[in-house]
Amino acid sequence: MRTRRAIAGSALFFIAAPGVVAGLLPWLLTDRYRMPWSTLPGLVPVGWVLIVVATALLLHAFARFALEGRGTPAPVAPTDRLVGGIYRHVRNPMYVAVLAIILGQALLFSSASLVAYAAIAAVAMVSFVKFHEEPTLARRYGADYEAYRHAVPGWLPRLTPWRGQ
Repeated sequence: MRTRRAIAGSALFFIAAPGVVAGLLPWLLTDRYRMPWSTLPGLVPVGWVLIVVATALLLHAFARFALEGRGTPAPVAPTDRLVGGIYRHVRNPMYVAVLAIILGQALLFSSASLVAYAAIAAVAMVSFVKFHEEPTLARRYGADYEAYRHAVPGWLPRLTPWRGQ
């Protein structure tokens, strides 16, 4: 896939997937962000830090797909090869980032409904990864993916980047 098409496809998928899951649905669950901010000390700044850092990591991961892999995170237009960057620390940085954004919003508003939503989203993401994504990647990339999967944790990042491949 050409770089321009990969960028356009990734941008569309960014809006359709994390934009809806970490943006639109929390917006609706918080009455369009009209809930009062948390009055518990420290929760608002920690929430903002989570949101900002996770958004930066999410954008980095999407950029890797488009610029390095010349594909998109969307299953209909995957990369030709495995990508690096944040993926050398954790296999599922997009899912981790989306969950962190939702939890950051839960902290901002002290929202139990957003915590519950994050839990439901986490179960859906872990299930999708386990039953669809990992088997698909193993078929597509073979031994390269298996070596990567055994070296890089799925959900809790390793401190030092994996140097394989």
